[in-house]
Amino acid sequence: MATCLVTGGAGFLGSHLCDELLRRGHRVICVDNLETGSLTNIEHIRVPEFAHLNLDIIEPYFVDEPVDFVYHLASPASPIDYLRLPLHTLKVGSHGTHHTLGLAKTHRARFLIASTSEVYGDPQVHPQTEDYWGHVNPIGPRGVYDEAKRYAEALTMAYHRQQGVDTAIIRIFNTYGPRMRPYDGRAIPTFFRQALTDRPITVFGTGSQTRSFCFVDDLIRGMIALAESGEHMPVNVGNPDEFTLLELAETMIDVTGSRSEIVYEALPTDDPKQRRPDISRAKALLGWQPEVSLREGLQRTLDGAGQEALIGAAP
Repeated sequence: MATCLVTGGAGFLGSHLCDELLRRGHRVICVDNLETGSLTNIEHIRVPEFAHLNLDIIEPYFVDEPVDFVYHLASPASPIDYLRLPLHTLKVGSHGTHHTLGLAKTHRARFLIASTSEVYGDPQVHPQTEDYWGHVNPIGPRGVYDEAKRYAEALTMAYHRQQGVDTAIIRIFNTYGPRMRPYDGRAIPTFFRQALTDRPITVFGTGSQTRSFCFVDDLIRGMIALAESGEHMPVNVGNPDEFTLLELAETMIDVTGSRSEIVYEALPTDDPKQRRPDISRAKALLGWQPEVSLREGLQRTLDGAGQEALIGAAP
């Protein structure tokens, strides 16, 4: 049994990771201050192999027992959060990553950081490969998240090169599934909430901008495969099937049987026009590729979460 520490373990992705690690027979230590995570995401876990520590990783923290893997997922991740918490987002990416890398070094643990496709910004290369350096506005409203993750990647590689820490970097593309927060500001939870209440579905711009959506089970499978590999350089993990936001809205209406109409609003500042991962490295290094189509994933999200959870209570 390996002991896995998961920062941000009470969040959307983190809680699914905790579930899967436990299912595979590991002990899991979830570290989460519940700023954007929620106890409701982990309240179903009632086994002695699981522990939750309510800690803010921007302060130094320590774990007494041995740790074999560190999965560093903690960070405000949705626009509504990092725009509300810009300084905290930067501190989690800098101080939080520094403290968590130090913990991994102390325990001689394999360290994986959850980076993001946002390091590519509004990309001028399509699809995005790991050797693309990105096109990011460092002082725009999204910059606090983009640059926090870019800095965290640089810090991770510095710890690997100078301190000999066994590190990995996963660049996560748009992911969805049960336990998304209905009001987190991202497209799929917003479209679900609107479609299930027959309210207008709001598409920004003309809806021609593209995204690639990966079902959470596929993502977690790729994340664990990378952590258990010997790879140190960044690896894209996401679904390369590309859809316009308008196509996503139309599919959502179809899956939910909604009577919603589609309405158009102005594009947010620095909103990427296209986003699709090149997953050649993930295929070659990990033998990984996604298995769940968008339509199947949306249906599994609806079935797994239920309408009440996807609609949620107004914040």
